[in-house]
Amino acid sequence: MVSELILRGAVPSENEWDFAILLSCTVTSEADRKSRQQVRRYRRENPQGMILAAGCWVQELEEAEATRLGIDAAVGNRLKSLIPETLEKLFEAGSRPAKPVFLRMPSPPSCGWDPLALEKPAMHTRAFIKVQDGCDHFCSYCIVPFVRGVPVSREPSDILAEVGRVARSGCSEVVLTGVHLGLFGASGPWTLAKLVEEIARVPGMQRIRFGSLEPFALDDELIRTLARTAAFCPHLHLPLQSGDDKVLAAMRRGYSSADFARIVGRIRELWPEKLHLSTDLLVGFPGETDAAFQRTLALVRELGFGHLHVFPYSPRPGTLAASMEGHLPEAVAKARCEEGIAVGDELLRKFAAPFLGTTVPVLVEKARDGELKGLTPHFLPVRWKGNGALGRIENLRVRLFEKGEFRA
Repeated sequence: MVSELILRGAVPSENEWDFAILLSCTVTSEADRKSRQQVRRYRRENPQGMILAAGCWVQELEEAEATRLGIDAAVGNRLKSLIPETLEKLFEAGSRPAKPVFLRMPSPPSCGWDPLALEKPAMHTRAFIKVQDGCDHFCSYCIVPFVRGVPVSREPSDILAEVGRVARSGCSEVVLTGVHLGLFGASGPWTLAKLVEEIARVPGMQRIRFGSLEPFALDDELIRTLARTAAFCPHLHLPLQSGDDKVLAAMRRGYSSADFARIVGRIRELWPEKLHLSTDLLVGFPGETDAAFQRTLALVRELGFGHLHVFPYSPRPGTLAASMEGHLPEAVAKARCEEGIAVGDELLRKFAAPFLGTTVPVLVEKARDGELKGLTPHFLPVRWKGNGALGRIENLRVRLFEKGEFRA
């Protein structure tokens, strides 16, 4: 979005601004609250500025609330490509509209692909390339299928054209993303494996990553392709959520703990290189006992995960889990979350230890006050003193690992 607005003459600014765009989330009630809070902050900062809200929260936002908050335009999912045009029309009018302009998918959401296009990364040194949207899995705790729509895949030719553009702009790493990335190409001749192979052939593209990938999306063809593709970074994020079978069934995840362990075993069998596996844990789910939680921690240790993203369950109105019995006190979920984070710190230190004293390639992503920060191929952060150019890959000897990152 920023890329397209810049092409139309807009200039990003963190201070004075004519319009602000909020990309919203609605995965939890807390996310909704933060979206409202952010809109109010924008309105306090600039009473006359244009505020456009977009994304999942907007998909179910009532017009009366949008008016009350001071939103000028609301654009739902799969329509974000209309944002530049919408903003231009608002500016041509010369003043804020009497009531918010609303553009949303029908309910239930069923639109096709939203044709946003990236010329070059505007806010990152890596390019995030969206290749899939929508989900029809309906996990019991998740509102996403209701606001994102049915699964749809992007045309491979459009993906490769975008990758080519960002590579020519000097970007050497892409991250393939999707709401349910493993469903890419589910109804066509292209598979995720074939897409990776073709992206690896794009001149100048040195690194390829995935966003989050559901474990059941990994078949032998995909694993073998990733393992033999030199440009694909040795890191996968596979959401586990729970290591207890009763909790997994209540979550409607579609696999058991043994299924998940078999998938991880197959990955390690077909991909012999040292591989960083990270995961999500949703703790404090209705009915989760302390024994069930401990089984989860035992499984992540057994499977050799590195980074754990641990977050507490909170009821999301509109989901099946919100009406389940056995909701736990907030304090219990918080305590389990803290314990899970501590286990994650332990596992990450263990995974990082063999790299100490070695030289690793690091993509320079941030520069501030004479200090640089970037990522290794294994998705481990590195911080060091220097003045390197953003987007360059530097070979660094890492000497210390503390607070979740290397020092070089």
